Amino acid sequence: MEINVGDSVEIYSNEDGFLGSYFLAKVIKKVTNKNKNHEFLVEYKTLLDDKDEKKAFREKVEDYKVRPVPPVIRVTEFDVLDKVDVYDNDGWWVGRVTDKFDYVYTVYFDSTGDEWTYHFDKLRLHQEYCNGVWKASSRCKNMG
Repeated sequence: MEINVGDSVEIYSNEDGFLGSYFLAKVIKKVTNKNKNHEFLVEYKTLLDDKDEKKAFREKVEDYKVRPVPPVIRVTEFDVLDKVDVYDNDGWWVGRVTDKFDYVYTVYFDSTGDEWTYHFDKLRLHQEYCNGVWKASSRCKNMG
């Protein structure tokens, strides 16, 4: 799937403090940098500019960090060891369910070593975008 100007996308972050997170953005412009690599100018939908907090944050990002917004996979519950994304701090963070009680889930985050508790409505099944195809993370039987 080609990414075009105006598309809603998710931006992967590998920066300290944000590793393993995805943030919703809109593509403003396609750019080719001096090394002939493709980049996108994006405007984040949930992050504000540090210099003017009335404006959405904009930045150029490398194309490998940009993916379409994943399709919705409707689930009625999650199981222990499911790989999930949790909506927190204005973005989606990748983790794994370690415990559940009713519709409250404890999720472990590899990127930080933290474990937090969330209600069902803050979780979605984690999906990977590979060669233009969405693949739902399998429901693993072990943490390996």
